[in-house]
Amino acid sequence: MTRIIAIANQKGGVGKTTTTINLAASLARAGRNVLLIDLDPQGNATMGSGIEKTELECSIYDLLTAQAEFSDVVTFADEAGYEILPANADLTAAEVALLQKDEKELTLKKALEAYKDQFAFILIDCPPSLNMLTVNALVAADSVLIPMQCEYYALEGLTALSETIQAIAERFNPGLEIEGILRTMYDPRNRLTLDVSEQLKEYFGDKVYRTVIPRNIRLAEAPSYGLPVMVYDKASRGALAHIALAGEMLRQYAQEENQKANQIKN
Repeated sequence: MTRIIAIANQKGGVGKTTTTINLAASLARAGRNVLLIDLDPQGNATMGSGIEKTELECSIYDLLTAQAEFSDVVTFADEAGYEILPANADLTAAEVALLQKDEKELTLKKALEAYKDQFAFILIDCPPSLNMLTVNALVAADSVLIPMQCEYYALEGLTALSETIQAIAERFNPGLEIEGILRTMYDPRNRLTLDVSEQLKEYFGDKVYRTVIPRNIRLAEAPSYGLPVMVYDKASRGALAHIALAGEMLRQYAQEENQKANQIKN
């Protein structure tokens, strides 16, 4: 069964795109077919996957505006090991184009419908704002993975995002839920980091991943080479953390499947 996960946080600079790229690469290395959707006009996930955004013949913009088919837009990120619907600055115009459409919130969901079963995972890198592109991602997704730094203002932003997720679930996507909270740029020497981390666990419980993503130079360097960190430096702490995150998620899914199977038997 395909799992569609939106990686979202309206606050910029929390490691959202880094998480999307490296989680996609980690899941691909675990033998899963993965599609990454770059839904951010900055095109950072596209560049970080080794694809030159300025040389695209077709992008996710063309798919959303029905000017191209899925097969025209999707491309394979060779080094990363996953397929990608790339983006560039053209996507900025999609906001206006979508607002003029009927059922505008369902555009991405409809565009993926005939193709999603080809993949075990579809990860959507959302823009750092709660705009129509983000709404499309949340309507198309099964769940939302929220990367966040453990700092005071991040909690405020998390409350706003949680309210948006609830509103989307009530109006368009009843099954939408929080996949998990991922603590990024984690520094255990910082007292505030530890305090906010405890507050997250208290409020979200087991939705907070055990895996944390540390501050890591190699992780920060990898995008400039168009590579996931596990290709750039597979022994780095950043690479090992994302591999651990993928492992934690896959184990959790396996447990859920086993529980469902036992319930059916009983």
